[in-house]
Amino acid sequence: MGEKKNIDWSSLGFGYMKTDKRFVSNYKDGAWDEGVLTDDAEVRISECAGVLQYSQSCFEGLKAYTTQQGQIVCFRPDLNAERMADSCRRLEMPVYPVDKWVDAIVQVVRANKDWVAPYGSGATLYIRPYMFGSSPVIGVKPADEYQFRVFTTPVGPYFKGGAKPITIRVSDYDRAAPHGTGHIKAGLNYAMSLYQIVDAHNEGFNENLYLDPATRTKVEETGGANVIFVTKDNTLVVPKSPSILPSITRRSLVWIAANILGMKVEEREVLFSEVKDFAECGLCGTAAVISPVGKIYDHGDEICFPSGMEKMGPTTQKLYDTLTGIQMGRLEAPEGWIKVIE
Repeated sequence: MGEKKNIDWSSLGFGYMKTDKRFVSNYKDGAWDEGVLTDDAEVRISECAGVLQYSQSCFEGLKAYTTQQGQIVCFRPDLNAERMADSCRRLEMPVYPVDKWVDAIVQVVRANKDWVAPYGSGATLYIRPYMFGSSPVIGVKPADEYQFRVFTTPVGPYFKGGAKPITIRVSDYDRAAPHGTGHIKAGLNYAMSLYQIVDAHNEGFNENLYLDPATRTKVEETGGANVIFVTKDNTLVVPKSPSILPSITRRSLVWIAANILGMKVEEREVLFSEVKDFAECGLCGTAAVISPVGKIYDHGDEICFPSGMEKMGPTTQKLYDTLTGIQMGRLEAPEGWIKVIE
């Protein structure tokens, strides 16, 4: 141990590469076992497992970074643990205790530390915790047994050659139902978005912008990220809705805007009719932190943001630089944001 893997970090994409160890814990007879680190990357379950019959599963995504100081760290893993607990409760799955959840992340990252990209490479170690119903279910009901797993995979910089603004389109489909599962990280939400994302790519767009399912007048999120806007007078405007996923990146950017950059922040319902008046737009999430949006296509009409198609808008750039600075150890982190692994 201690030798970094011989990987061309700068040419990595966002894909799966098997690493040394993963964590596995099983829930049976009403209790979780201690869990174990294993070399075995294969999952063995019944042909009638709850996840295969009725999609009973949820997941999370977070990253391990090498800081400027040479430490390996994770960013706010306790929030991922709490969000997965919310997902489990909504899907009638047993909650994996938050403290043990964070400990499982620490164990897996330590066991795969040679796969954590060096500082400055732009690459990171992506961490995927997930849980699924593993026991046979044929009548429609929750499974009796579950498996919680965590694996890691090294991923490259999300933007090769800089963050070029993307073009998104308003979708004719809904991402979630009113009072549905849009606010949890259930695999089924993502299954439902696949048709639209393939269609968007075929039509030359990077992503779909979903409007609220009840009235289709308010901005929700895209298939895989929350949306943020900056007004012409430099206010951060963040759509609020009960059917969007509470992004940890978004919550962190809101705090940074208010407390570090001294910006006015509005978390509220955002009418789609307002969007044409905003100065900047971005999509935020774990993978890219912020993807700048240059243009929104709405059934023949184009909303072009003043920040343009060449680079991030100035305020979006400041938000991006501050958050990545905190993650990479270049800037002091708010208390509790950085979990040092080693």
